[in-house]
Amino acid sequence: MATKALTLENINPHVKTAKYAVRGELAVRSEKYRSELASGKSDLPFDTVISANIGNPQQLDQKPITFFRQVASLLENPQLLEKEDVLKSGLGYKTDVIERAKWLLKEVKSVGAYSQSMGATGIRQSVANFIEQRDGHPADPSSIYLSAGASSGVNTLLHIMCASPKTGVLVPIPQYPLYTATLAVLDAVCVPYYLDESKGWGTDLSKIEDALKKARDDGIDVKSIVVINPGNPTGASLAADDVEAVLKFAAKEKLVVMADEVYQTNVFIGSFTSFKKGLRDLQAKDDKYNDIELASLHSISKGMVGECGHRGGYFELVGFDPAVVEQIYKFVSISLCPPVIGQCIVEMMVNPPKEGDESYELYKTEYDGIFKGLKERAYALYEAFKQMEGVECQTPAGSMYLFPTINLPQKAIDAAKEDGKSPDEFYAFKLLDATGICVVAGSGFGQQEGTLHFRTTFLAPGTDWVGRMTKFHKGFMEEYKA
Repeated sequence: MATKALTLENINPHVKTAKYAVRGELAVRSEKYRSELASGKSDLPFDTVISANIGNPQQLDQKPITFFRQVASLLENPQLLEKEDVLKSGLGYKTDVIERAKWLLKEVKSVGAYSQSMGATGIRQSVANFIEQRDGHPADPSSIYLSAGASSGVNTLLHIMCASPKTGVLVPIPQYPLYTATLAVLDAVCVPYYLDESKGWGTDLSKIEDALKKARDDGIDVKSIVVINPGNPTGASLAADDVEAVLKFAAKEKLVVMADEVYQTNVFIGSFTSFKKGLRDLQAKDDKYNDIELASLHSISKGMVGECGHRGGYFELVGFDPAVVEQIYKFVSISLCPPVIGQCIVEMMVNPPKEGDESYELYKTEYDGIFKGLKERAYALYEAFKQMEGVECQTPAGSMYLFPTINLPQKAIDAAKEDGKSPDEFYAFKLLDATGICVVAGSGFGQQEGTLHFRTTFLAPGTDWVGRMTKFHKGFMEEYKA
């Protein structure tokens, strides 16, 4: 007889169904190895664990931006503002740091207090100013919701949309598993559409159309299309024409567009075009696009900011029915408000020091240095993959990831089956056990039938770990060749 009120058999079955590969079994094992190394009682064949499984920049030694952290320190301890002379002369705080902290405290009163459910008014105005400057089109602060990272915004929007087990959402494959996991918990349907690996992981409208038709023929009420740009896990960056094509498709099929744009500053090839800009440009030419519903999301977790732990982000609503907006407001109100310190860092992300400000030179040096380092490591890893037998990889275009194809020998595929794992999982576990490098198997993101991949970040400093990976791969291929 069960002795607990809750058992695995009687909890919410949809939670059990959900999968979240980036923090799955591989990640758990990597943390076990990290603990063993820290204890000093390890006989592991490596001396460090490289967490290349998750976009967590500061865990991998990306330094915080000084301006952001100095302002945050004053927000957390406003008493420091009573000693401005010490801040300036003894600690190197600039006048604009102190002024920004005072302004933010005026807006939020205290980072230990609740804000409005949508976020502090002045901070939402700063976000609107940023969007307007970025896109060349006005933004309304009353349509902007601050959130606990972009993930919280995704959760809100999917909760509003998913009305029944027949509700469907078009999701790009490969995709960030937040979407499939959340849809599973909501007992809704993920409608996969496959990205085109041969075209740099771009969108293929014919595949989206086929996926939508099949779902509707199966009785699924498809309400939305998700686009991740720049891509996670693929690293792709969509051109303006691709953005426009998706918007036109959404207008024709009456789909809400969810634009996950958290990597918008991580673009190595070309330039970023937001869905908001694409939409407003379309509407300026033809009013038949005026009824498109767009929700676009951004976050402090990525880019050069990398403040994942502070949980800050926002989403902007465009074209939504006011009655639906009221329900979105009610839903976010249930959680009271997003973290206020995270809101303040959102404000600094969208309104950083400008040329002429005292903190600008240091800010620009730090920002540019982080970007340069990310790009250099991305291309170093890409060049390494090009030399690895059976590995194919698209040129790094954006975000923080590479998603190479791996072509494994039949002997390795057979060994994976015996081990009860998919071949890409088998490869990833062998890599972790031999090198301490934790990546995520492509099956955790979805992939075309008959293909194998893994996702790796390029956040870890240095190149030693890249050498570890190439040496492992060479040995793996030699071991499993027929």
